[in-house]
Amino acid sequence: MTRNDFRPSRRAWLGGAAGAALAVAAGTGSAEAAATRATWPTRFPLPDGWLPEGITIGRGPYAYLGSRANGAVYRADLRTGEGRVVHEGGTGLAAIGLKLDHGGLLYVAGGGGGTARIVDARTGRLLRTHQLTETSGHFVNDVMLLGDRAWFTDSYGPVLYGVPRGRRGGVRALPLTGDWEQTPDVINANGVVATPDGRGLIVVRSTPGELYRVSLRTGRATRITLVGADDVVNGDGLVRVGRTLYVVQNRLDLVSVWDLDARAGTATLRRTITDPRFDVPATAARFGDRLYLVNARFTSPQTPGTTFTAVAVDR
Repeated sequence: MTRNDFRPSRRAWLGGAAGAALAVAAGTGSAEAAATRATWPTRFPLPDGWLPEGITIGRGPYAYLGSRANGAVYRADLRTGEGRVVHEGGTGLAAIGLKLDHGGLLYVAGGGGGTARIVDARTGRLLRTHQLTETSGHFVNDVMLLGDRAWFTDSYGPVLYGVPRGRRGGVRALPLTGDWEQTPDVINANGVVATPDGRGLIVVRSTPGELYRVSLRTGRATRITLVGADDVVNGDGLVRVGRTLYVVQNRLDLVSVWDLDARAGTATLRRTITDPRFDVPATAARFGDRLYLVNARFTSPQTPGTTFTAVAVDR
């Protein structure tokens, strides 16, 4: 069991045995499975006015997408593109970044409300709400599961919050020190992933577009040296596969792909991914040989009638 496979989940929350996986695991490379996935849609609609930003995918072929409008969660079948709302949210709530664990629990970043919510992805039931920050002057943006905690970023405060993955333990506030310099009144800490060795976190600072390696023991943030580009400005969601780091640069309508060294001290630009279907993609999630991205459309009217989509590209 790796650090990312820690599973207190349903056993800790609901008692009894852990729940079964939500769907069959992805194929392991057979020609038949690859041919089947090739027929899956690469674009699917979300409900009008959804105001999406976060996306997460587990071991089964289902994507979960949060709503900035009311904190609801939508589940889309990657095989058909069809979906439904599995968690209704509520007035005054938001679902920004979210992650699904192997036990079927969704950890949801609550944006300006300053919360971390834990939702049963199978039933849609809200299990717990942690109030991480005050309800003004903060923005709980993204989340990464590592070991026995879910780590949340605050875009307006130089702090990471570690929420226990189970009933026991309290929230840990981890101030960012070292090379980190907080800029007021702009988005700072945004997307977050684990380092390749599983001992720390990589955090993107959207403004001015920097990557940092963060020690979970001390909170010290060390700026990662970029080779091949000056910055990752507008960096939003992060995806890491081995030593390959994907950085979604939302308003640039691209994903930059970086090779990390063993210590995640240097990132070298390998290539960029662009697509005419991108419309301010905010975050991404991996399934098989694809990246699935949600179009947040920040530069378009954000109304109840605005249409939204998610798209898939080869990674």
